[in-house]
Amino acid sequence: MNDSCARRSSSSSITISLMEIPQPARQLAADLRAEIRKHDYQYHVLDAPVIPDAEYDRLLLQLKELEKQYPDLVTPESPTQRVGAAPESGFKPVRHERPMLSLENAFDEDEVIAFDRRISERLGLEDSISYSAEPKLDGVAISLLYEGGRLIRAATRGDGSTGEDVTHNVRTIKSVPLQLAGSGWPERLEVRGEVYMPRAGFEAMNKRAAAAGEKTFANPRNAAAGSLRQLDPQVTANRPLDMFVYGAATAMAEQLPGLHSEILERLSQWGLKVCPQSSVVEGAAGCLAYFRELSVIRDELPYDIDGIVYKVNDLSLQERLGRVARAPRWDIAHKFPAQEQLTVVRAVEFQVGRTGAVTPVARLEPVEVGGVTVSNATLHNFDELRRKDVRVGDTVIVRRAGDVIPEIVSVLKDRRPADSQPVELPGHCPVCGSDVIRPEGEAVARCTGGLYCSAQRKESLKHFVSRRALDIAGLGSKLIDQLVDTGLVKSPGDLYRLTKEDLIELERMGQKSADNIMAALDKSRETTLERFLYALGIRDVGEATAKSLARYYGSLDRIIAASEEDLQEVPDVGPIVAARIHAFFSQPHNQSVLKDLRDSNTGIQWPETAGEANTSGEGPLAGMTFVLTGKLDAFSRTEAKDKIEALGGRVSGSVSSRTAFLVQGHDPGSKAKKAQKLKVDVLDEAGFIRLLTTKHS
Repeated sequence: MNDSCARRSSSSSITISLMEIPQPARQLAADLRAEIRKHDYQYHVLDAPVIPDAEYDRLLLQLKELEKQYPDLVTPESPTQRVGAAPESGFKPVRHERPMLSLENAFDEDEVIAFDRRISERLGLEDSISYSAEPKLDGVAISLLYEGGRLIRAATRGDGSTGEDVTHNVRTIKSVPLQLAGSGWPERLEVRGEVYMPRAGFEAMNKRAAAAGEKTFANPRNAAAGSLRQLDPQVTANRPLDMFVYGAATAMAEQLPGLHSEILERLSQWGLKVCPQSSVVEGAAGCLAYFRELSVIRDELPYDIDGIVYKVNDLSLQERLGRVARAPRWDIAHKFPAQEQLTVVRAVEFQVGRTGAVTPVARLEPVEVGGVTVSNATLHNFDELRRKDVRVGDTVIVRRAGDVIPEIVSVLKDRRPADSQPVELPGHCPVCGSDVIRPEGEAVARCTGGLYCSAQRKESLKHFVSRRALDIAGLGSKLIDQLVDTGLVKSPGDLYRLTKEDLIELERMGQKSADNIMAALDKSRETTLERFLYALGIRDVGEATAKSLARYYGSLDRIIAASEEDLQEVPDVGPIVAARIHAFFSQPHNQSVLKDLRDSNTGIQWPETAGEANTSGEGPLAGMTFVLTGKLDAFSRTEAKDKIEALGGRVSGSVSSRTAFLVQGHDPGSKAKKAQKLKVDVLDEAGFIRLLTTKHS
């Protein structure tokens, strides 16, 4: 053995190599580690210790003394090494192999029922769906990566794609095994869960901090998040953190069971802590019954939860359902009713958003709600303001639901000042003075200033340069504010006319920063059509819709020329979104902005394609557009769509005069009425099968 493999014993001047360690010592170390891990699992995971604390401490001390005598026995996964690292200088970024997605929220029973109905319709199933129901902990999402059963990395969720490496801190959490128990785990296993701080530990920690004159935390979640971001793992080790795992994201899916609930059982067998309140329920009724049951015992649980997560239990069904831009289609978070407090309205002001929406905002006497100080609350729109009849001086109930913007629930009118007056919608924009109008049939009032309104201009530009849009690094919110306030930028095209000299004149701008921004602007000239469409900030055109438009038309000019009816042929674009897209491209000032952005001096460009709408389909159904409604017996919606497209046809999400056939199954929706109104040919399932059979022959 070479010198690098030898260490000097602390109790002897003799150099001892691993080969020279007596076999009894190696066996004793292995036995002690196995025994300690077993008791860690009993205590921290099962909450059922079988030996006194003093006996556990004796075992750990014996192992420490043995490793002290024979340093080469020390391994990273040894129970003695939970806090063995020096303080970190910072947190390294970690790119998740699979995104850590967000969850869609449901705030009432109707939304849960609608979620279950969507699942059944997408899958084409009549039987009830089995769900894994689990408490939604109010903590910090963490990914754990095991290789060969050893914990090698722990990372925060971050933005879903990239998190921070917090391995040294997570290693201090006693319920997180450094070495998996049992056998049969994949060689590479990624599990995900929630790090949290139990209520009792949180209260005791805050009590000690207050007695020492130190900072206290507002709530257990903030305490958990702050503890994970300590550069010194010794500090984290002194915080009462715990962790539940709620799933696996390993690429070796074939080595795991096919049901989410069975995966949780398997993870528990491997020594990972799973929430004991998790359960399998049937259909929406089972979900709601579980929600009510947990609502009753919520305050008795040793940890904070802010809702329930329902997940389709069958992984093969999860795969079929897929996901939208940032969240899976197969799970949802059913949030508990939020905490509420009383406070007083000091003023009602109107803010102007990126799309020109003029939104009333209540300025409140500051009040703590759920551990957070609330001084503002949204009133959503003028109709909501009038419906609740919120006035200056009113005493109101304010609610905060998780990370949702606080809102006013109701007014205590018996406490209303005698001289109060109803709040009126301003006739002119509070920012630019342009007229404020309320389009017929809409609750939202809007400023007519468009790009001339500096409030909209700033927000539109911030959206335009954002990471998911044109991704112009360095152009942050404060810099955009400066550029607009100084008059250097009035429209997106002005960004590309900036010079380095313009930037250097700005507050806190150096040579290097200016160079970086100029390089980022130049790089952003080469983009994609879908990013450009999303960057324009058209109402209701998010990333998914922008991608559908780009794929379908392939060209910006073809999108601009499309009628509302044409736009409805795009998958997932309905009448309302089609009208907004068409209206945006019809506005002269928007046309001017687009011309400016595509001008040779600005030079934003992207590769264009023929587009699905202009690709000559091959097959007997080429040129025909089909719409599906209702439930089919012979095959699912996806299967029907595949059969149509295999014969050269297209499937649209909405009926128009260009629709060739509406395929109608059981319980059709409003599409059937629209097809009748437009005199579109309707095929029942038998007729649809005959058509497919005829065209195949």
